[in-house]
Amino acid sequence: MPKMDAILSSKSLHYFLQLIDTMNYTQAAQILGITQPALTQQIKKIEHAIGTPLFGQMGKKLYLTEAGKQLQVGAIKLLGTMNSVVSDIQEFTQADRGNISIGVLESVNCEWLQKFLVKFNQKYPDITINLSCFNRKDLWYNLDNNLIDLAILYIPDVAKKSQASLNNQYEQMKINDERLIILTHLANLEAGEAYPISTFTKQKWVAYPDGFFLTQLMKEKFESRVNIKKKLDISMSFSSTEQLVATAIATNYDTFVSHSYYQAHKNDINLTPVFLKDDKKFLTSIVYRKGKKDVPRVANILAEFKQFLPK
Repeated sequence: MPKMDAILSSKSLHYFLQLIDTMNYTQAAQILGITQPALTQQIKKIEHAIGTPLFGQMGKKLYLTEAGKQLQVGAIKLLGTMNSVVSDIQEFTQADRGNISIGVLESVNCEWLQKFLVKFNQKYPDITINLSCFNRKDLWYNLDNNLIDLAILYIPDVAKKSQASLNNQYEQMKINDERLIILTHLANLEAGEAYPISTFTKQKWVAYPDGFFLTQLMKEKFESRVNIKKKLDISMSFSSTEQLVATAIATNYDTFVSHSYYQAHKNDINLTPVFLKDDKKFLTSIVYRKGKKDVPRVANILAEFKQFLPK
């Protein structure tokens, strides 16, 4: 018996399915660009390999046997799988098409990102970008489990990943230096100056929810420099920076945001911006698993990021 893998090749299965489409050897052979005897011989080889007829004939009309029907189902699935695999491989190896998933930490100011993605899409219209916002826990889960290609977040993220872990498992690209800025109602403070945390112990706050990076920074600052009995007194919480700032402006509550957010919106904010003395500096970075740059489209978008950011 002929070797099964030699007989049931993608070409022979393609011939078989083409004959099913026309149920006519002459027409099928013409479409395939081969002679009718060559097509007939190929079908007979498949039937010989399987050990049963695939086609029957009533008068001049062909029909599929039960074996032929079963092979038809299998051939369609097999060729579909092969085509899908080839498509995936081609997509993986091409820099100008495919999908890229980006996760963004909810409190990160990424107004520049929309401008970048518009320019990137104009240059690479066949790359589909999927952008989602996450809290810190979900963002790391998606990054760890390869559900997103790139994450935009604050580094160091001391509540989740040590810098050593980041260096071992991930790579990162710096976007900009960051700093926490307090927006206060206190009239005796000068904009742009730095004050000790004790200045704000009597203030009430509108803040990001627990677990957000900036809220964590403020809580750590309170607990490390102020009597432990004095906690950060949060009256209202919002995950949206816009709602957070608008509520602070409409109440007597102070708030805190990233310096980059304040710089982008300072003309609309009538609160006094001040810094904390001895505060922690941090970065906004693009973080991705090691090996991601081996995917051409990911390497492509990172290269475009690098060119765009200085602008």
